[in-house]
Amino acid sequence: MRYLLPTLLAAARLATAQSIYGSAEGFASGVTGGGSATPVYPADAAELESLLSSEGEQVIVLTKTYDFTGTSATGTACYSWGTGDACQLILQDDCSGQESTVATYDAAGPTPIAVASDKTLLGVGSEGVIKGKGLAFRDDVSNVIVQNIKITDLNPKYVWGGDALTFDGSSLIWIDHVETSLIARVHYVFGFNPNSKVTLSNNFLNGETTYSTSCDGYQYWGMELVGENDSITFKGNYIYKTTGRSPALSGSTIFHACNNVWEDNPGHAIEGNQQGQGLFEGNSWTDVADIASDTNWVGGSLFLSSADGSGNDACASYIGRKCASSIYTNSGGDYTSYTDASFLSNWGDLTIAECAEASEIQSSVPGGAGNTLASSSVAATTGSKCKRSRRKH
Repeated sequence: MRYLLPTLLAAARLATAQSIYGSAEGFASGVTGGGSATPVYPADAAELESLLSSEGEQVIVLTKTYDFTGTSATGTACYSWGTGDACQLILQDDCSGQESTVATYDAAGPTPIAVASDKTLLGVGSEGVIKGKGLAFRDDVSNVIVQNIKITDLNPKYVWGGDALTFDGSSLIWIDHVETSLIARVHYVFGFNPNSKVTLSNNFLNGETTYSTSCDGYQYWGMELVGENDSITFKGNYIYKTTGRSPALSGSTIFHACNNVWEDNPGHAIEGNQQGQGLFEGNSWTDVADIASDTNWVGGSLFLSSADGSGNDACASYIGRKCASSIYTNSGGDYTSYTDASFLSNWGDLTIAECAEASEIQSSVPGGAGNTLASSSVAATTGSKCKRSRRKH
């Protein structure tokens, strides 16, 4: 019995790390993912990909690093942004007269894992890591939860070497407590096919990188949203060391950004050139050179809540409450001029997330975003207090 008891205790501890923490807020409210399916623990990268792409409800638990790197490919790479050691190159056949080289890169990066409907992908503690490959939600995939994992090392030297999370014709998707880092191109990319009822919450978009288009360690490729009639709740996320496309509302996307922290961006954050609709409230902006300006925002509708509360009641007749105040610290752009909330009349059928004042979340979001859920917290029920690690820069 003395030998059996430790085995039983270990099994019990493993069983506690199988449940989702909390529930989706905003547009993806009601998502269930793999539901109560018996958890499975993939043995290696190949099995992980097979499980995620298979049909039927599944809860897939990650307790280690799944490494897809190591298989090489070669191609032409163009020096589009300079030849310095910290400059990104772009993989494409025609460099239009620019200097080029033959690049060797990891073959897995450009081809993400195709995730099927009715899946929960759950990392335990800080151990659930996918290295060298991203995830894709395409072709009418729906009802998926991804929580508490890290996606990293997707050919960061080469643009078109891989995207972290790809959405193209998906619905009811919740991405929560995910860190993305060292990404070749875009952390979150939404394709032309509609993506409805998506919530991105408590994620760490880590733009600190070895290679970049600005050759300075800041990633340009943050979020590209080109879809038609996408609906995205973006709440509690930390966007760090980017220089652009954070986000780019380049399609007709409905985007609700609430209680996020943008920090250390020497370029610009919000851009758009078509019919995007962006509601930004209760956010904290620190050291962002250009939050929003007519230089980069040339289409669509945009509302940025004020710091002192003035004008924030413009939201009330559309979402049932006034918009939460934001904080602007050492940041620039024309953000005070985006005060027309009338486009929110189009949002009547959507579930709008509650939003706190920026002062209530400014210090907590950076340390809690990403795969920071302790193993004892992953199994907590909604409303329980989450254990978080302290992030260091």
